[in-house]
Amino acid sequence: MAERVGRRKRKVSIRALLLIAGLFALIILIGMQLYINSRDVSALTDPLPQSSVIYDRHGEIASRVTSNQIEGVSSEEIPDVMKQAVVAVEDQRFYEHDGFDFVGTVRALTTNVKSGGYVQGGSTITQQLSKNVFLSHDKTLKRKADEFFLAKKVEKTYSKDQIISLYLNQIYFGEGAWGIKRAAAVYFAKDPQDLSLSEAATLAGIIKAPSALSPLNNEERAIQRRNLVLSLMHKQGFITAEQVEEAKQDELKLETRNVDPYRAKYPSFTDYIIEEAERMYGISESELLAGGYRVYTTLEPKVQEALEKVYANPDNFPAGSSGEVAQSSGVLLDPKTGGILGMIGGRDYKFRDFNRSSRLKKPPGSTAKPLLVYTPALEEGYDIFDMLNDSPTEFEGGYSPQNHTKDFRGKVSMYDAVINSYNVPAVSLLNEIGIQKGMDAAKKLYLPVDEKEHRTLGNLALGGFYGASPKQMAEAYSVYANNGEIIESHAIVKIEKVTGEEVAAFEEEKERVFSKEAVEKMTFMLKGVVEEGSGKNAKIDGREVAGKTGSTQTTDNNDGATSNQWFVGFTPQIVGAFWIGFDKESEENVLPIISGAGSPSAKVFQQVVSEALEGEPVETFKLPESLAKKKAQEKDKEKKKQQEAQAREREAKKKEEKKREDKKKKEKKKREKKKDRDDDDDDEDDDDDD
Repeated sequence: MAERVGRRKRKVSIRALLLIAGLFALIILIGMQLYINSRDVSALTDPLPQSSVIYDRHGEIASRVTSNQIEGVSSEEIPDVMKQAVVAVEDQRFYEHDGFDFVGTVRALTTNVKSGGYVQGGSTITQQLSKNVFLSHDKTLKRKADEFFLAKKVEKTYSKDQIISLYLNQIYFGEGAWGIKRAAAVYFAKDPQDLSLSEAATLAGIIKAPSALSPLNNEERAIQRRNLVLSLMHKQGFITAEQVEEAKQDELKLETRNVDPYRAKYPSFTDYIIEEAERMYGISESELLAGGYRVYTTLEPKVQEALEKVYANPDNFPAGSSGEVAQSSGVLLDPKTGGILGMIGGRDYKFRDFNRSSRLKKPPGSTAKPLLVYTPALEEGYDIFDMLNDSPTEFEGGYSPQNHTKDFRGKVSMYDAVINSYNVPAVSLLNEIGIQKGMDAAKKLYLPVDEKEHRTLGNLALGGFYGASPKQMAEAYSVYANNGEIIESHAIVKIEKVTGEEVAAFEEEKERVFSKEAVEKMTFMLKGVVEEGSGKNAKIDGREVAGKTGSTQTTDNNDGATSNQWFVGFTPQIVGAFWIGFDKESEENVLPIISGAGSPSAKVFQQVVSEALEGEPVETFKLPESLAKKKAQEKDKEKKKQQEAQAREREAKKKEEKKREDKKKKEKKKREKKKDRDDDDDDEDDDDDD
């Protein structure tokens, strides 16, 4: 009886729990629906705002921007094959899901893993549309949640045909072409309704990586991508096998119709203008994009175009063990003014992407050594050829740094420690001058070093602090090309309303960070890094270049890989900082260690700067001749020491050989004497026998 009562109670308890869980789920679903219903997505069809114009440093138009980069066309003007091609490659279950597609996400991931690269997108077309129109490109959980809810509301508000049409009007196709109307004109000199199947598949294939897959930049890759899209269209029943083969045989007849050449040009630099206008002058993104402003900037088109040319070629960048090509970003500025000449936020960068050139937060590695250790030490009276500790040492807290070469030299000159990027001398030197000297330098150089979190020898001496952007590192290194003075880096010179009224202007303020003498000595050593050390890849024929390489350990301390690779360098007229790595490190997404002076980031610097300075006057650092003489003297001393050591070694070898010869002679005499005695004994035995 009691057992039956117990079973009934358990059944009631389970039912109650299920009822409570069901109520909670219902409340959550109702809450989600209420939240989705509250989202306003009417901006998708708002009238176009007035564009703002961005001018370069010469006063010429560089770009035009607006909160809506499109010239819209109606759904009827977009051919079905164009819509089908995009669905095939970007969102196969577009007509089945309600904004978020779990099945499609898993399938796309599986397909991409099997193919060893990107074939299908994971986000739905509705999610991409919501993100592009309403959200920033920050990689946060909040942004992903917002994207989910907005996609749901878009699906409730608009038909599938409206969504695919809005998407094709909003998406970036490269070459400054936002939307299908401009894309058709830029690549094929056509209106969208006149696109052929082959042309539609080509445009759909571009969306994934506009710079790398543009037929104007790489026709062969564009054709390969087109053929993949055609195969996917056939697989999904949009076209027949005969249509696939016929379209594959079509020759790509590229022809450009005149469009506004400034629309959405230089997206990385333009994005930074938006960022700086809000941070420095309080002009919001929406105000700038819709207000019809005139923004005068420090942009040098020649520099920006050199950046974009190098970054358009994936072969210029290393890949992880998975085969995925690393990301990268870079900034170039004028050290005499602090003006940013050009910047690039990543490979395949699109307008309103995550701008790694200014927003990246990665440890700068050994590029911090000159700024936070060696130059402060020079200020304290140390000299270039002073001998520094390079032996196994345990510092406070049990910290025992290692050199990347996994060995020690006992003592090493500051010059050799810098050009070979040894770790132990840098840590030892910072320990000697005091960690506060490094902290003070970081503050003056605008580096993001936190007094509490980063106040350790390793964080400062070896650049382990988290984290810095290429813009910040270029700004800090500008002191070396500007006689020890720093000017805040900036891209905006002034902003005017359409009426000509000035609403913002940059006010230049110089601050002395290091003495001219200390900077000259540090520059001399950084020249050595490029001429004979770890930065040889940055050499530019006919020009003086100085700089420093840097790398950081992987999270699992993999001795055969690095997580970030840097080069920060300068000539007398330009400073550049370049980072290579992955947004999210994993076991496969790390960079191989390249022995010697083969730094990939230094090579990118060399490629960009050599093109940016082509035809420009050759300038020199004008360093005191005494530094070169001192180096020659020290080299002579070192050579003499080596010769003396070699002579001593030869003398020691001779003595050792003589000892061995003498020993051999003695042993030979002993053997001969013994033989003589043995012979005498034999003779005596013979006499006895007789």
